[in-house]
Amino acid sequence: MPLTNEQLLAAIRRIHQRVRAVVVAACESQTFEALCGEATAAAGDTVYAIDRIAEEALLAGISAEIAVHGPVVLIGEGLPEGEIVLPAGAKTTEAAWRLIVDPIDGTRGLMFQKRSAWILTAAAPNRGAATSLTDITVAVQTELPLVKQHLCDSFWAIQGEGAHAERTNRLTGASEQVELQPSPAETLTHGYGTVCSFFAGGRDLLGKIADELSHRLLAGNQRGEARIFEDQYASTAGQIAGLMLGQDRFVADLRPLLAETVRKRGGTLGHCCHPYDLCTKLIAKEAGVTICLPNGEPVNVPLDTQADVTWVGYANTKLRSLIEPVLKAVIRDILL
Repeated sequence: MPLTNEQLLAAIRRIHQRVRAVVVAACESQTFEALCGEATAAAGDTVYAIDRIAEEALLAGISAEIAVHGPVVLIGEGLPEGEIVLPAGAKTTEAAWRLIVDPIDGTRGLMFQKRSAWILTAAAPNRGAATSLTDITVAVQTELPLVKQHLCDSFWAIQGEGAHAERTNRLTGASEQVELQPSPAETLTHGYGTVCSFFAGGRDLLGKIADELSHRLLAGNQRGEARIFEDQYASTAGQIAGLMLGQDRFVADLRPLLAETVRKRGGTLGHCCHPYDLCTKLIAKEAGVTICLPNGEPVNVPLDTQADVTWVGYANTKLRSLIEPVLKAVIRDILL
């Protein structure tokens, strides 16, 4: 019998705990250079040695705890053609579930011990190639902490049952519940509101959008005054965590929208967000955070490793009402 939502959630959480232990141990015992080694180009991203460590542990866990109960389609950036069926030899049409994973979201920050990364896994009933982000019914994201960090979080949700969070002390093994409280602020003033611009390829346009958005939302800045702060956390899951925990009020990842403008200028668009990066957006939704397209429509893309995904996150509905029409106007004026 295929696993239920609840059984699948419990299995994924156990798998994530083991993957976290393996990855943290690798970070404790290996140099930056070793963790960066063996870089290969995979579907949608670059896969480093540390990614392989996490991927192997995740695959082993899914095979042992989930695929033994029935075939599953597994989607991830480091897999052949971006997709495999487990157990080996099973057919896609036999699978009850499609699982999309990112063994490490935020690899580079973790490799160099600058910032936490995240393990991501989400599951949707198998509708073949038509299965999309909006079909996901179970999602888990687990923090991969820095070696010097003793506390780490895990968030999870089943569709319609709310979002949940737990904070674990790596030194004692003790865990406690964490209440997810998105910011209730009604403006961006003195808070974090970020337009993502991580990599080369259109950063001047993204900066212009961020500046113009700030100008229109907060007209009248005084010289030397800082009223909106940015946090270029190169991890979509990390940004979602910030929205759920009340640390961030607004995040916009608009990189795919630059493609035509950058092409006309003779340039190449840099790396963009993909479905596996955003696969845990269900947790944010269940926590009260809105994640949508800049025009307000749902983010609804197939579960694959290729699609470039644009998304905007708002901590609450009042912030969305304030920012969304201005953001749409700024995008129109600068990019269209």
